[in-house]
Amino acid sequence: MAKHCGFWAGLVLACGVALPTLAQDETAPTADTVVATVNGTEITLGELIILREKLPAQYQALPDDMLFTGLMDQAIQQAALEQSVAESTTKRDELWMRTDARSYLAGKALQAVVAEAVTDAALQAAYDTKYANAPAAKEYSAQHILVDSEEKAKELKTQIDGGADFAELAKANSSDTGSAVNGGDLGWFGLGMMVAPFEAAVVAAAPGTVTDPVQTDFGWHLIKVNEVRDAAKPTIDEVREELAAEIEQVAVEAKLAELTAASEITRPGEGIDPALLRDATLLDK
Repeated sequence: MAKHCGFWAGLVLACGVALPTLAQDETAPTADTVVATVNGTEITLGELIILREKLPAQYQALPDDMLFTGLMDQAIQQAALEQSVAESTTKRDELWMRTDARSYLAGKALQAVVAEAVTDAALQAAYDTKYANAPAAKEYSAQHILVDSEEKAKELKTQIDGGADFAELAKANSSDTGSAVNGGDLGWFGLGMMVAPFEAAVVAAAPGTVTDPVQTDFGWHLIKVNEVRDAAKPTIDEVREELAAEIEQVAVEAKLAELTAASEITRPGEGIDPALLRDATLLDK
C-alpha cells in the first residue's frame, strides 16, 4: 500500500513504516480482525473503524483505500507513542482518561434518550400544539416619529390631530433616519420585535389611530398603527429543528431527573474551597 506522509493534519506521522499483509483466508473480517501489531500490541479493524468515525467530514469523503492506509499509519504511530510513555503515566493522565471515558458513555446514554424522544410522531404533536392548533400570532404595520422630548412629541401630536400628515411630519422631525425617509414606516413586524413599551402601545391601539407619546430608551415616539393581520404559520419543516431541540431538552431533563432520583448520591466535596479548581499543581502530587 502507498504511504501518505503528512496526510492527517495535526498528527505526528512517520513515513516508512512497514505494513503487515492481512492473511487471506475464508473467514470474513470482523471488528476483532488484527490489521497490524506494534511490539506485539494488536491493532484491529474495529479500531480503524472508530478512528474513521472520529474524522472530520472532509476526510471521511476520501477514497476508502487512502483512508485505510492513513488510518492504519495513524493507529501504528499512536501505539508506538503510547508505548513510549506507558511506564511514565501520571495521575493527570489517569484522570484525563477516566473523564474522557465518562464523557463518552454519558454522551452515548443521551443519544439513546434523544433518539427515543425525537420521533416523527413527537414532532407532529409538538407542531400541532405550538402552531397548527394555536391561535395565529398577530403582525402589525405601523409608522412612528421619534423625538427627544415629550414636549416635542405632544406638539407633533397636536398637529396630527389637527389634520397634519403623519408621514410628512416624520420626514421633517423623526430622529430615526432609517424610517423617516419613508414617512416613519416600519413595515410589518410581530410581537417580540420591538421594545416592550413600544409593543404595548401598538397592541393597544386601534388601526388607523395615532398613540399618545410613548417613552422608550430611544426617546419619545408617536405611533400610527395602520393594519393588523394574522401572521402566516410556519410549516413543520421550517420549525423542525426548533421543535426537535425543545423535545430533546425536555426528554434529557426528565431522564437526568429520573436517574439522579434513583441514584444514591453524596456530596462530601461541597465544603471544599471552589478556588482549588484552578490549582493544577494538585494533579502532580
